[in-house]
Amino acid sequence: MEQKPTACLALADGTIFYGRGFGATGEVVAELVFNTAMTGYQEIMTDPSYAAQVVTFTFPHIGNTGVTPEDDEAPDPVAAGIVVKWDPTEPSNWRAASDLATWMERRGRIGMGGVDTRRLTRAIRQQGAPHVVLAHDPEGRFDIEAMVARAREWPGLVGMDLAREVSTAQSYRWDEGLWRWPGTFGSERPEKPLRVVALDYGAKRNILRSLAESGADVTVLPATATAEEVLAHEPDGVFLSNGPGDPAATGEYAVPMIRQLLDRDMPIFGICLGHQMLALALGAKTVKMSHGHHGANHPVRDKETGKVEITSMNHGFAVDAQTLPEGVIETHVSLFDGSNCGLKVADRPVFSVQYHPEASPGPQDSAYLFERFAQAMRERRGD
Repeated sequence: MEQKPTACLALADGTIFYGRGFGATGEVVAELVFNTAMTGYQEIMTDPSYAAQVVTFTFPHIGNTGVTPEDDEAPDPVAAGIVVKWDPTEPSNWRAASDLATWMERRGRIGMGGVDTRRLTRAIRQQGAPHVVLAHDPEGRFDIEAMVARAREWPGLVGMDLAREVSTAQSYRWDEGLWRWPGTFGSERPEKPLRVVALDYGAKRNILRSLAESGADVTVLPATATAEEVLAHEPDGVFLSNGPGDPAATGEYAVPMIRQLLDRDMPIFGICLGHQMLALALGAKTVKMSHGHHGANHPVRDKETGKVEITSMNHGFAVDAQTLPEGVIETHVSLFDGSNCGLKVADRPVFSVQYHPEASPGPQDSAYLFERFAQAMRERRGD
């Protein structure tokens, strides 16, 4: 007898996908994106940049290595749910502390298996990232008409400030370095650490670890922190983190603060949403992409050296390179679509990239950017 579907994905255009539910039960509305990474599903689910998004994976084997607290990028999953080709199996990995389905159920996240994810990915590429409703009901009861209506009514990410929702509520210090075999995080501290203030728009833990690894004593502040609050820590440099949502919406309060920091001529380094925030502060504009960039295999060309780096990406908005003002130089471009992936301010230690140089899991082609930031801070304080 054919098994009754226990999960349903309803797209705003009326397209319906059925499958087998796992994880939490219930219903969620979000934007649907696809990710091409073959590893790192736990890091993807806990990446705050995926707030208000359901992720479908192009790689079919999701859940095989289970989950472990060491791999969380945030205390809890942030992605609204996931859609996969094959149902998650029992984990086969010595680090696994739980299986994926149980972990998702405990954390309140919906999963759906048994879906033709190649067909779903083609639909996203051709039509853009759709608004969807993902539902899981063990009894297989779905109000399709209501689900499609809810997907159509959802306003979407344009104009949505999600950084404020995922940011820390209060400041804290971070000094933990990168993971080391056989299972510990670095704790070595330099005699005179660099003082870095990180603005948390949805910061991933491995970005903070990479900053600490480069010799920084990191103080993390909320997304809404003022320039006065930042400067009170007497930083050697300021870091603008990754995060979700529309940069123009977050920029309503973040851009004026960043402009005040730019007046101080101190090293500033931005990643992902932080890159977009810096571009807006410098006078550029951002645009919503059709389906964005989400994966761990995105080629980016360094326009200054000609070097091609394979990078990890997760963004649905991009900086419009045509709007970069005089004195702001485009440094990196995507080899997929030519979109902007990096900038720097001429003759100043201010730069940013659209991709994730910490890339946990890999690739590590761009990890040198953290050392570049550290070197700029050392030069500023005369080390």
